[in-house]
Amino acid sequence: MADARYFLVVLHTGREESIEAAEQVVGLLRDAGVVPVISPFGDDAHSDALERLGPCVVIGHGVAVEDIELVIVLGGDGTILRAAELVRGTPVPILGVNLGHVGFLAEAEREDLVDTVETALRRDYQVEERATLSVRVKVDSEVVYESWALNEVTVEKASRERMLEVVVEVDGRPLSSFGCDGIVMSTPTGSTAYSFSAGGPIVWPSVDALLLVPLSAHALFARPLVVGPDSALAVEVLDRTQGGAVLWSDGRRMEELPRRARVVVRRSAIPVRLARLHEAPFTDRLVRKFDLPVNGWRGPVDRD
Repeated sequence: MADARYFLVVLHTGREESIEAAEQVVGLLRDAGVVPVISPFGDDAHSDALERLGPCVVIGHGVAVEDIELVIVLGGDGTILRAAELVRGTPVPILGVNLGHVGFLAEAEREDLVDTVETALRRDYQVEERATLSVRVKVDSEVVYESWALNEVTVEKASRERMLEVVVEVDGRPLSSFGCDGIVMSTPTGSTAYSFSAGGPIVWPSVDALLLVPLSAHALFARPLVVGPDSALAVEVLDRTQGGAVLWSDGRRMEELPRRARVVVRRSAIPVRLARLHEAPFTDRLVRKFDLPVNGWRGPVDRD
């Protein structure tokens, strides 16, 4: 099968709608002569759901990640983030079909599923690279943990009744120290996720930048920050923090932070590649996803 085409199908196995959509996608792929590939799951409930898809190749067993032509994701942004973990470090693009609520990372909706698969089979899509974050945790001079994120990295208090005491640093210089519930460090892609909920600005994906947004800060100066793509953001957890602190990467990977931990976030050299079916402006995506009112708009007016 030297000329075989492999499409990885990633679904939310805990949702019936996602399983039904996956059954349809797998059938369309087989009819087109494409080999459907799935990712393994450990528990019996997930295994039962995947059995409904029929015989599929399991990633890593007979087909490598690098052999995948395209990932079709059926779910919300969380499922897309899981797919990004699976193809991390490869040029494989991800095509999201939204079965969630807002679904900012998704390109298509459930009702357009057949057309979406047919378009993917024709390779009639553009690939857009999205910046990611690299995160490194140090204690003194020792690196104790490393991770990455597409949306955001957060440093948060581990105990609800306690406050996180931090010093925020930009480009090697201290900016401010304060108590807070946490700090969100985000990409432009993540500006519509946790950062947005915390009061951060929406940043167009074409902008090269990093964001820092404090969570419930007890400080006179604790405004959201937008810095350049080559800047380094750092958060130091102070000794006076009681109750501990944790690090989250995309809300999916958690690590407990030791005392005196220093969390350094930079732009990663490894992007995530998203397949785009339409060249619609990001403004239109905002209006559609947030159902924003645009009544009364009469269009651009030419001016002398």
